[in-house]
Amino acid sequence: MWAYEGVFYQIYPIGFCGAPVHNDGVTVSRILKLKNWAGYLGDLGITSILLNPIFESDNHGYDTRDFKKIDCRLGTNEDFAEVCKSLHENGVKIVLDGVFNHVGRGFWAFKDVQEKKWDSPYKDWFHISFDGNSCYDDGFWYEGWEGHFELVKLNLQNPAVVDYLLECVKFWINTFDIDGLRLDVAYSLDHNFMRRLRSYTQELKPDFALIGEVLFGDYNIIVNDEMLHSCTNYECYKGLYSSFNSMNLFEIAHSLHRQFGADPWCIYRGKHLMTFADNHDVTRLASILTNKAHIPLAYGLLLGMPGVPCLYYGSEWAEPGEKAPDNDYALRPCFDAPKPNDLTSFIKKLIQIREHSDALCNGSYRNVVIQNHQLIFERCTENTRVLVAINAADYPYTAYHGDLSGQMTDLITGETVTMQGQLELPPYSVQYLR
Repeated sequence: MWAYEGVFYQIYPIGFCGAPVHNDGVTVSRILKLKNWAGYLGDLGITSILLNPIFESDNHGYDTRDFKKIDCRLGTNEDFAEVCKSLHENGVKIVLDGVFNHVGRGFWAFKDVQEKKWDSPYKDWFHISFDGNSCYDDGFWYEGWEGHFELVKLNLQNPAVVDYLLECVKFWINTFDIDGLRLDVAYSLDHNFMRRLRSYTQELKPDFALIGEVLFGDYNIIVNDEMLHSCTNYECYKGLYSSFNSMNLFEIAHSLHRQFGADPWCIYRGKHLMTFADNHDVTRLASILTNKAHIPLAYGLLLGMPGVPCLYYGSEWAEPGEKAPDNDYALRPCFDAPKPNDLTSFIKKLIQIREHSDALCNGSYRNVVIQNHQLIFERCTENTRVLVAINAADYPYTAYHGDLSGQMTDLITGETVTMQGQLELPPYSVQYLR
């Protein structure tokens, strides 16, 4: 699976393109802006772009009106096909947000139910009771997603709904040549639907990637040979920033060993979960870290640990952004152009190293040295061994361990490092030693 060895770049198009927050019905070809970023993404080393919702919706994209039409605020289907062609020419694959658990109140089939009630052929596409009423006074009750009644829950146990959604996926592949899907709230999706989606997309495009949004629970339930290839690793997302904020690298070391270590009880060995420092739903890394000197260290950890790294647009140059209690607008800004800086160059270097390292993409995980402020772990395949060393302290540290021996190359600086049972870690440093 190509996704396992790549680096993703996530964009929330409605915010990124500066589109109105609410659908104003005016068609503007804002999505073409992505063409201007294609070269930047290719140069950064990005192998796949993950786009949050782009289809016609009521407001934020997750309240879909029409799965076969690009949101008018972003442009036309022809515009997006042009964008996809440009991205592919720059070696960047395209993964779209598949919002299959719910739709908006403006979704065409739901509007038919609003109009015809019992007589609508689509009444069984949703979880509806004509014995009640909705908070919108529809004359019937329906199930919303987690109490959000602007999001109408689809009935994924209805074969007609599943057939329709699969037809839409086929349309996306045929029209835009997309390479995969991020499944929104995958933890809420019917398991049989995900099995059907996996077999259906594999027939259409054998290397089509399916990545689920999962916040909690046992990821093995849906990441397996019958369902999804990967899912979001929220456990390590939390450990990534809080380990630095609490100056307790034992936390992330524990999570990584629990998930990928060699002990029989380690739970995700061999899986490639999607790792990230931030995304469109959470406060950005540059705002959540209390010590800004830790920002490059967090990326050193992210690109060195097991998983499929995903960068959120703008965070590669340390853009701030705090999640508000009632909206996420600050997390989803519009940028006229990329604003690369020294952090961007450092991340680009890490991406290049990872791209050429089977150990960092697919190797085993083993903790070597763990201290509150320092962490050294090993990524290893049959042919290659890489040590990732992090020092979060503002002072140098000498690590001692029997495995710290021999002559190695620091892949970041190119320097030769000779170890005799110890390793010098400069203050606020990242080392990738091969």
